[in-house]
Amino acid sequence: MNTGDAGDVVSAGDAVNAGDGGGLPRDAGPGDVSGAARGSLAELAASCPGTLAVCVPGLLGVNEDVVLPLASTGKVLLLAALARDVASGALDPAEPVALLDEDYAGGSGLLTELSARRWTIGDLAVLTASVSDNTATNALLRRLGLARVDAAAGALGLAGTRVHDRIREPRLPAHPPAFATGTARDLAGLMRSVAYGREPWQRLLLGWMACNTDRGLVPALLPHEPEDREPPRDLPYAAGVWVANKTGTDAGTRADVGVIAAARWEGYAVLAHGPEGSEQALVRAVRQAGVAVAATVTGAAARA
Repeated sequence: MNTGDAGDVVSAGDAVNAGDGGGLPRDAGPGDVSGAARGSLAELAASCPGTLAVCVPGLLGVNEDVVLPLASTGKVLLLAALARDVASGALDPAEPVALLDEDYAGGSGLLTELSARRWTIGDLAVLTASVSDNTATNALLRRLGLARVDAAAGALGLAGTRVHDRIREPRLPAHPPAFATGTARDLAGLMRSVAYGREPWQRLLLGWMACNTDRGLVPALLPHEPEDREPPRDLPYAAGVWVANKTGTDAGTRADVGVIAAARWEGYAVLAHGPEGSEQALVRAVRQAGVAVAATVTGAAARA
């Protein structure tokens, strides 16, 4: 099914406000973020038991270029590659995919508990985005191929962010050490391109991410409506902040990347990695960073 041309891409590094339209971002003006807010973020990073990386392009940044394990946040690269292929007509979202024994992986998801073994590409995308289904992820990676996902990441300008392997539970010494690694700068730039882009693949990816059921990291301390999946047509958003995101959790890793809207729109990435056993402290750091991220779209921070 050809739903549009995915060739004209707003890259992660060159996200722009491409105009006006119903349900799409309108204001690409700078957020109101004070020097004190940036200082608080630096203090938060310094107190984190590991590395806290935060980026809202041009507005907030700490450790933006440090390459960190992404856990399931890296699935957003797969979803972006898939959305581009669906939008260009290279893939039909109605194409059925039969699950193979090798696709099944424990951890997050539902497919290991369901009896059906045949799902459409579109179904698998929603399962990957909404409940971070590891089995759905592996089936899509098998269908697209890692090389295709890597090529899409390169085309989107992601210099230091890649998917390296399928999901494995457990991950053994013979396997690549991480499913995916990347930087907050790369991922926030990608999310900003989705926030302000007008291409069909960007709208499709945003819709999938809006289905995410995990709001326990960046949005956790923010007033938001977790069941509102429709991008707001008018800003400011009446229910606090609107969020479409993808999270990742693993031993020593907590991460959240997404699109956030209130008085304006923005893309963000918050990545935290530390020693095993520090996960609760990492969660607290990511949630506090989420307050700083929200200030870039609400104007809650005072002027410097």
